Amino acid sequence: MLAEDASFTVTHVHPMRTLDGITLPHVLRFLRFVTLPGKKKMAARIHGGAGAGAATALSTFNPKKLVAPSRTNLPAARSSKRCIVAAAGSDASKSLRVGHSQKLIANAAVATKAETSATTGTGHELLLFEALQEGLEEEMDRDPRVCVMGEDVGHYGGSYKVTKGLADKFGDLRVLDTPICENAFTGMGIGAAMTGLRPVIEGMNMGFLLLAFNQISNNCGMLHYTSGGQFTIPVVIRGPGGVGRQLGAEHSQRLESYFQSIPGIQMVACSTPYNAKGLMKAAIRSENPVILFEHVLLYNLKEKIPDEEYICNLEEAEMVRPGEHITILTYSRMRYHVMQAAKTLVNKGYDPEVIDIRSLKPFDLYTIGNSVKKTHRVLIVEECMRTGGIGASLTAAINENFHDYLDAPVMCLSSQDVPTPYAGTLEEWTVVQPAQIVTAVEQLCQ
Repeated sequence: MLAEDASFTVTHVHPMRTLDGITLPHVLRFLRFVTLPGKKKMAARIHGGAGAGAATALSTFNPKKLVAPSRTNLPAARSSKRCIVAAAGSDASKSLRVGHSQKLIANAAVATKAETSATTGTGHELLLFEALQEGLEEEMDRDPRVCVMGEDVGHYGGSYKVTKGLADKFGDLRVLDTPICENAFTGMGIGAAMTGLRPVIEGMNMGFLLLAFNQISNNCGMLHYTSGGQFTIPVVIRGPGGVGRQLGAEHSQRLESYFQSIPGIQMVACSTPYNAKGLMKAAIRSENPVILFEHVLLYNLKEKIPDEEYICNLEEAEMVRPGEHITILTYSRMRYHVMQAAKTLVNKGYDPEVIDIRSLKPFDLYTIGNSVKKTHRVLIVEECMRTGGIGASLTAAINENFHDYLDAPVMCLSSQDVPTPYAGTLEEWTVVQPAQIVTAVEQLCQ
């Protein structure tokens, strides 16, 4: 409740709420003097790697000097502010309901050709965690309002080294080590976003962010609406998740299904170094709160990415493999299980079309609809839980918008509704394997 009350109090400092120039030191210094309703004054303390510089800055605070820089000195921000609308019920998606003989809609939503050419030209090879780090560093160079906060994100470099070297370059106040208190630093990050910063909040493990669910749902997702548009929440919440290798039930959470029902939240999942960097940069520049899901087993994937700057659209799917017989929709780690199964399917005479949906909310129904109109069969492969998961929502959206094009029921392969076992053999049984994908395609194409 401390973080929630503190961020609530900060938003009532009216001279701050319309200033884009507020910097992280301003927020941290101000929080030291925040008076909570019915409580004593709160003394802000910087734990972990904040260092002596932060303590000195706090001790020399003068409230009369809390003046933001002029807007003319700030980097140009995006002027457009889009609201997130559920794609499943949008007019755009309903316009796809035409007869089988109708031509396919122009596939402008998918930038696959451009992405493919970009990755085959000149560039440099990076691991996925290095691509995330590079994208984050570029955005921190570009925009001084971008800051990072979380547990061990400072000089330790993050639990998976995504923030390695950033504290040395940008200082302890822009790369802020926090106490082990997810609800507090998530609430602080949301409050900082309301005052003009663009925080990137790292959850050491996505499962830990359940402790901050109140801040993410009641504050992060809703404040733009409940404030009548007075506040935007340009915050990125990111971290590792998914089933690892014997990490146990509590460290193998897939939280996509938890967050998908929160209004105002946008969700994306990276699966390659290329789209990891592109989605990271796009999420930071977005005016909407974005949750970026990273899979714990994909951090060491290597790929050549372009030297020039690029970003990926947060609402576009990626055509991984064009095909004619069946549409396979997947994301994150399951992309590689699907591609492994695709090799077997091709040898058996099948031609699957594989789409990495990437945008978990909203769905890219343009790309999905064009594929369904071509193949007339859909298989969804996910690592999320079967009950109430992303696959369930995607199945409903496809049935609602493209039912007339289906020649067979939509099939969904998901993880079993059980806590992930620690034993390696049992862990494998709870997650979809390539052999199951091959069997499902054979059944659907009979």
